[in-house]
Amino acid sequence: MSYARLGILAVYMSGARLEELPYYKKLTAEGKKLGLQIEVFTPTDVDNKETIRTLRYDSETGKWVRKRTTFPPVIYDRCRYHGPATFRLLKAFRNKFSRLTYLSKPLANKWTMHQVLSESAAISSHLPATVRYSGPQELIRFLKKHKLIYVKPKNGTGGRGILRIEQTDADRYLIQGRNQQRTIISPLRASEKQLSTKLHSLNLSADYVVQQGISLTLKDGRVHDYRLLIQKNGKGKWEVTGCAGRIGPYKSITSNLHGGGSAIPMEKLLYSRFQSRSKIEQIKNEIYRFAHELAPFLETKFGKLCELGIDIAVDPKGNVWLLEVNPKPSREVFHRIGEKETYRKAIKRPLEYALWMMKQRNHSDKDSESKDLESKAAAENKDGENSEAEK
Repeated sequence: MSYARLGILAVYMSGARLEELPYYKKLTAEGKKLGLQIEVFTPTDVDNKETIRTLRYDSETGKWVRKRTTFPPVIYDRCRYHGPATFRLLKAFRNKFSRLTYLSKPLANKWTMHQVLSESAAISSHLPATVRYSGPQELIRFLKKHKLIYVKPKNGTGGRGILRIEQTDADRYLIQGRNQQRTIISPLRASEKQLSTKLHSLNLSADYVVQQGISLTLKDGRVHDYRLLIQKNGKGKWEVTGCAGRIGPYKSITSNLHGGGSAIPMEKLLYSRFQSRSKIEQIKNEIYRFAHELAPFLETKFGKLCELGIDIAVDPKGNVWLLEVNPKPSREVFHRIGEKETYRKAIKRPLEYALWMMKQRNHSDKDSESKDLESKAAAENKDGENSEAEK
């Protein structure tokens, strides 16, 4: 059987460890069923002759095999942000190899994303108030207005470096959060003066955003949100693959699974809060409608996209809020809640979309070739007519 080739653009973590290698193994298994050969590589695996050293998973031996080859026709970029050095490496790769066909384009940092999304009236109504960090006094004024805020690095994922600050009384504030290693830091209760001193000591900068907090605390004190996955299907159309709830561990301000959070079916989490089937259905419909509004809008601003992980908050009144958009989402939340078919679909859809893109490109190439032949034939006929006229 002849296999089409799909490249996975990855990034090395510490040493020679590739991020998401178990996921690439699952992609290989699903790809084989669809006639796709999965080939994993990083920007550092490209040599001067523009050939690459790719990794292919051999299911018979259970090992990854290295092979030198040419670039695959389509690239699935799975590189997440891991600091400025990685960002520069990936940016240089994309600039140098802009001729390659990618399943999706990168999105912007949190601040730029907020500005872009604010341009849409339909989307901006779901955005928490957000400003760029400009000093302790401005932050405290913003906090007094909203009573609960989050301070986030404009780049980064997984809940790293996020602070939650709540005004609990006239001159009392509660500071919680995680450091850059995702470790939960000890909660601190402080006066306004102590809060200002603490903020000075954290060396925050304009690389942080300050965001209105949405009340996400459950009865047991843990925070929660919802992760929705919307993907392009095998016809190139956006389709919601699934949505699940996430609950953070005790004393955590985030619900990320990598930070120790747990997963729960969407309807079960909604029912625990609203107990009304009609209300739950209304909220679900609004979340799905919003996802279908958001995905095409982002494509108009950033170019072709393949999938989006959308983090959603639902406040105590049932209003839907956008917390974050991730263009390189995990899909483990569906595995955690036992939705095996949704999980498998979440793995397959980027592969089906890649095959659809390859077919579109083949049709485009054939159309171009046909037009070239038609132009050549027309030119030959014109030359023949001119020759007859000269006689």
